[in-house]
Amino acid sequence: MWAGVLGSTVGGLMLAWAMFQQYVPLHLRGYVQKYTHRLMGYFYPYIQISIHELTGERMKRSEAYIAIEAYLSSKSSERARRLKADIGKDSKSMVLSMDANEEVTDEFKGIKLWWTLNTRIPKNQSFSFYPSADVKSYYTLTFHKLHRKLITETYLDYVLKEGKAVGLRNRQRKLFTNNRSDNWYGYKRSVWSHVVFEHPATFQTLAMDPVKKQEIVEDLVTFSKGKEYYAKVGKAWKRGYLLYGPPGTGKSTMIAAMANFLNYDIYDLELTAVKDNTELRKLLIETSSKSIIVIEDIDCSLDLTGQRKKTKEKDEEEEEKDPIRKREKEEKSSKESKVTLSGLLNFIDGLWSACGGERLVIFTTNYVEKLDPALIRRGRMDKRIILSYCSFEGFKVLAKNYLDLNSHHLFGKICRLMEETEITPADVAENLMPKTITGDAETCLENLIQALEVAKEEARLKAVEEMKEKETLAKTEVKEEALANGEAKDKEASPKEDAKEDESVDY
Repeated sequence: MWAGVLGSTVGGLMLAWAMFQQYVPLHLRGYVQKYTHRLMGYFYPYIQISIHELTGERMKRSEAYIAIEAYLSSKSSERARRLKADIGKDSKSMVLSMDANEEVTDEFKGIKLWWTLNTRIPKNQSFSFYPSADVKSYYTLTFHKLHRKLITETYLDYVLKEGKAVGLRNRQRKLFTNNRSDNWYGYKRSVWSHVVFEHPATFQTLAMDPVKKQEIVEDLVTFSKGKEYYAKVGKAWKRGYLLYGPPGTGKSTMIAAMANFLNYDIYDLELTAVKDNTELRKLLIETSSKSIIVIEDIDCSLDLTGQRKKTKEKDEEEEEKDPIRKREKEEKSSKESKVTLSGLLNFIDGLWSACGGERLVIFTTNYVEKLDPALIRRGRMDKRIILSYCSFEGFKVLAKNYLDLNSHHLFGKICRLMEETEITPADVAENLMPKTITGDAETCLENLIQALEVAKEEARLKAVEEMKEKETLAKTEVKEEALANGEAKDKEASPKEDAKEDESVDY
């Protein structure tokens, strides 16, 4: 009997709700719902707070929503009944989180709270270039109204802080590269593209002097913990590094080790793909905190050295005579980057550089002398790190990495050869790497000794050749000087002879 009464009551309520939705005008429905919620407020002692996934700019996820999602991930796997699974950070394990319309409980200082993940799908489906925007997700937090002050002033801040910490621990580090501005707009378009950053380099595997390596590590740790200090002295929380040295000395590997040590993303900025200073500023705004912005081989990226100014006037004169060449240059210049040195300087330490925080800016170059002094002065490139040829200490690190050797009877000979010649860490690593499955350590060390001896002989021959060129140049200069002196004497003698001829004529 009770089942029949309950079924009739539910059926009647559903019929009444359907008639209300169909026949009551929309503006009247708003009034009814408004006063119904107000009436329920007198009897319903709970407060609800909603955090929506999409806010502000279209298709941009709310940072608060992301932090709450990370905070609830561990609690969901323990308490929720319906879960959804996704690939985790290591791409091997599954990560569980609460499914739509599921509820989990939380407790804070003895207070019980309820989190619910809701989804809303519009009734009137329409065609859209942004289909994912049609399904709106949001979290709802429910708590007793007696605890309003504690929840709004303390608990929510705690959730955001913990959620961001969990997100940093669980996130996949990413390697970004900038897209051309033609691909910035449209469905799922962005100014940056990325892949998962999986470079295995660490400071333990870097072929560097241990003292220098420790100095860099301490500098990075000081920076990462310096938020309050940078705010105190009134500086943006960023730091510039200039890595320079011959090719093959480990500049890119150093950047990877920094990213792995600090758990930062990397933004590899290709300046030649940036049209102008405005686009450069837009790219900076779209970078995240806890990241490294890298410009590799900056001496080759753009005309930032002033080297082409010497031939500018000559080229313009030739172009005036050749209209075809002038038209070709105009077409080419329309496609070239117009980023200026001034725009790059503002990118590094101008007002816009303060957007976001905890960011490293790294330049690499093989020829530091080519760079404009304004680009690498203190305050822009705060720390300069020279990565030179491989030392014996660096060799020992590589021998441990590649051959698992701490000592060997050939180490002494290698040490002597390294003191007499120059070889890059990349060349040392290539010789130490076994070329066959059965390759033994001694064979690899002998290959390295052979490479060092060849490099030593090449350096000797080069020195001899340079000496010969200097001697030839010196002889040429002596001959030219003697010839010049002879011509000068002839010129001095010529007036005297003319004078004698004049005297004989007068006689």
